[in-house]
Amino acid sequence: MEALVPVITTDRLVLRGHTLADAAEQAQLWGDEEVTRFIGGDPSSPEESWSRLLRYAGHWHMLGFGYWAVEERASGRYIGCAGFADYQRALTKDVTGMAEMGWTFMPAFHGKGYALEAVQAAQAWAAEHLKRPVFCMINPENQPSIRLALRAGFTADGEDQYHGRPVNLYCYQAA
Repeated sequence: MEALVPVITTDRLVLRGHTLADAAEQAQLWGDEEVTRFIGGDPSSPEESWSRLLRYAGHWHMLGFGYWAVEERASGRYIGCAGFADYQRALTKDVTGMAEMGWTFMPAFHGKGYALEAVQAAQAWAAEHLKRPVFCMINPENQPSIRLALRAGFTADGEDQYHGRPVNLYCYQAA
């Protein structure tokens, strides 16, 4: 499956396809309360993290885009994930045909510029390969993620509700 996913190398990062070897780190990432407090509010169980890992692979296989595992080049350590999905979100805004961009990083790597570096690398790939508009939705209390989206060129596109919780929507034109 990894061969379907392009490898992107930046100064400090490698974005690559997820593998089964990432399952433990994926569970650690999504099981962390600090990581999930603005993403649904509850840490994911190992079972939920496993399903997410399989969804990442499935996106690449079925749609030709998806999430990359992000590792630090210097250490080879899995530090998070970033990429695109089509989750068929039930939002008031019609997002049909759009790709949803997201990013999630281990708390030890917050505030170091890794997320912006990964997002910009993914956006560069998208400009060439992803021929659809991109949006992201962010909890309005998640100020670091909002700042990241704005720095990465997203523009505010209103408010919505997802599973009864408020979200801010942002758009980015990849093509």
